[in-house]
Amino acid sequence: MFEGIEFLNKEFFWLLLVLPLAILWYVFKHSKQTAELKISSLKGFKVTNSVLPKLKHVLFALRLLALALLITALARPRSVDVSTKTKTTRGIDIVMAIDVSASMLAKDLRPNRLEALKNVAAEFIKGRPNDRIGLVEYAGESYTKTPITSDKVIVLRSLKDIKYNTVIEGGTAIGMGLATSVNRLKDSKAKSKVIILLTDGVNNSGFIDPKIASELAVEYGIKVYTIGLGTNGMALSPVAIDSRTGEFQYGRIQVEIDEVLLKEIATATGGKYFRATDNKKLEDIYEEINKLEKTEIEEFKFYNYDEKYRPLVILAGLLLLFEFLLRNTIFRSFV
Repeated sequence: MFEGIEFLNKEFFWLLLVLPLAILWYVFKHSKQTAELKISSLKGFKVTNSVLPKLKHVLFALRLLALALLITALARPRSVDVSTKTKTTRGIDIVMAIDVSASMLAKDLRPNRLEALKNVAAEFIKGRPNDRIGLVEYAGESYTKTPITSDKVIVLRSLKDIKYNTVIEGGTAIGMGLATSVNRLKDSKAKSKVIILLTDGVNNSGFIDPKIASELAVEYGIKVYTIGLGTNGMALSPVAIDSRTGEFQYGRIQVEIDEVLLKEIATATGGKYFRATDNKKLEDIYEEINKLEKTEIEEFKFYNYDEKYRPLVILAGLLLLFEFLLRNTIFRSFV
């Protein structure tokens, strides 16, 4: 009955305690007002079967019901319809720079580094519905896979299509990857601009020095989070290509990541360096970045109140009027 109804002044319900007191008072008063007459016989009186004297208590019941309705009306019942509107007040543009060199096929992460990264990055992208995201691939050179866009379907499709290929020159050009990412963000009007740069090696290709690229990021107000991907020590990595099958041959080689350089880039741009040595650690890193770079969302709530006390007051008034009419017409001889 009261589903979706709230009472603004609940304290008025304490007045309902008056009702049982009124009933006790009525019973006490009625017993005092009843007169007794003792006679020896009723033979001289005509007996009537009228029920009106017995129904006179209905008048008191009507008053009690009217009082209960008035108390409920004082408690101010109303229904509330809440509508919500959200507005993004602080957008973030993010470019994910992904190393796609042959070493990313190493199997120290399951099933390999590149596929593990794609799985984690996909979840990260899905968790940023209010931001624009772009993708940059780099190995010995770099190029934009997807410009920054708010269409997550396009970004996720492009991420899924990323794989090692021989089109891009071999090697690891960290400076090139970073510079291309900066170029995608330099004209952005977003309140916050972020690059997530991931690599599993050292800068050994390209014609742009990583430190110069990081200075460009600072100039354009771009924050860079760097991730070094790979286990500590030896990892099962591609070492050659089988001439007969064209498939990679694997061997255990030393993992080499230029952590000093990655830390310098992160520190200079106001970002942070992370080291991912397994799948779980990689997931934790992207979760931490997700928490560090929060999009501010302003929420507006609109309340529409529908007051319900008026029908109660009207009904109480009608009951009192009905009681008044009965008292002065039908029950006039008995009350």
